[in-house]
Amino acid sequence: MTDPRLLLLSEKDNVLVVCRRIEAGETVLVGGHAQVLEKTVALGHKLARRAIAAGEKIVKYGTPIGSATRAIAPGEHVHVHNLKSDYTRTHVIAEAGS
Repeated sequence: MTDPRLLLLSEKDNVLVVCRRIEAGETVLVGGHAQVLEKTVALGHKLARRAIAAGEKIVKYGTPIGSATRAIAPGEHVHVHNLKSDYTRTHVIAEAGS
């Protein structure tokens, strides 16, 4: 069972898409397990569907979209802080002044 605020786009995916903003401290249900979010997750962002190992492909829409830069726990936010694109350079705000 998965939280109704999360969307699975393909059975092959190891991430779930957030259907509406979920605030830090709220509990989400991921694969039948309750997870408390450490930080707010915005609409359209991803949460890990299961544990993802460092270097493992992140799969969304049934297709790899990048690689985990470190281990990611189930229910954890998946974004540029722990995911790198294998196809295009990942940009972050901190690089804007470089």
